[in-house]
Amino acid sequence: MSSPMATCCISGSTTDTQSMATKSVLAIGIDPVFTDRSEFPEFSPELIRHYIDAQIEQLCALGYHAESCLIDLGQTAEATVERALRSHPFDCIVIGAGLRQPPQLLHLFEKIINLVHVMTPRARIAFNTTPADTADAVKRWISL
Repeated sequence: MSSPMATCCISGSTTDTQSMATKSVLAIGIDPVFTDRSEFPEFSPELIRHYIDAQIEQLCALGYHAESCLIDLGQTAEATVERALRSHPFDCIVIGAGLRQPPQLLHLFEKIINLVHVMTPRARIAFNTTPADTADAVKRWISL
């Protein structure tokens, strides 16, 4: 099962910010419906998704072309990321903490990092620490 990609959205409608933006960003992370919430049970999948969408909208408001690529725990993750990477040339790839930090996802994290490295060798790779600091991670590596 592949997850939908979110792009720059305003009130639920996709906007064409690609022509206005000088830099593009792909944020890759685990779809919140697949996350282990045992450490943070107060964060529902809906709340996490809200934070992700808000960060994509913030990046768009800052002038970046931004997309979100949410993946499952491995069944279609690589194919979903590959499809996203082929869709547009990206200047920065952000890897979410939900993919990077759980030790049980190390093998999937390595697969995704290597796929990003092979398919977008010129892109900067950034890491967020929460679903709420993606824009900060991007700004550390690319500016408009």
